[in-house]
Amino acid sequence: MSALVRYQTALLLRSQRWLAPVLLYVAFVAVGVQPGNPVLDSLGYAAAGLLPVGAWLARVCVTQEPAAARACAAAAAGPGRVHLAALATALGTTALLGAAGALYVVAVGDPASADHRVAVPLGPATAAGLLASAVCALLGAAVGALGSRPLLHARGWSLCLTALAALLALVATPSPARYAVNGLVSGSRTGDVHLAVVPLIAAAALTAAAWAAVCALTSRRG
Repeated sequence: MSALVRYQTALLLRSQRWLAPVLLYVAFVAVGVQPGNPVLDSLGYAAAGLLPVGAWLARVCVTQEPAAARACAAAAAGPGRVHLAALATALGTTALLGAAGALYVVAVGDPASADHRVAVPLGPATAAGLLASAVCALLGAAVGALGSRPLLHARGWSLCLTALAALLALVATPSPARYAVNGLVSGSRTGDVHLAVVPLIAAAALTAAAWAAVCALTSRRG
């Protein structure tokens, strides 16, 4: 599997299709996170922006391979494993991007509550930001997996449904991403740090289920 992930990563880097989602996230964080802003609020903002970017990267990775190359890789390693490697590459890229965003926020943010009256410990705040970013990265990978082949092949419908699903994953009440981001924002009002452990477990379970479904379908369809 590691060889397949390296192969998919090399394809992603050479294609330069990662540039658009990465630059979008960089611009999103650069515009929305200003030096001196409350660190927990900014961490929530940066984590929320990661979810649609993660979905975009997942779509990029599962569609970047030329048909002939995909057929060769599938014949050698199995279509399900190749698809899983593409999704893992997208998730790894999103996770690195989210970690960089969270560390930037911690470096420039004000370690205080929203009213700047209560000090916020940077260590727990960093951990909370990384956990929230992981939750959003996982759900983005799940949304991107369900919004592209083998479930959806038409590009127009795929893009529309992926964008809608990413929005719902951020705002819907049962969404782990909503709980993780809201935990940071609500904690900023009082200066309390909430670690999104339960949302992380739920996001990992949902992503694993989504990946298992699409990889199984890919194997059945060849």
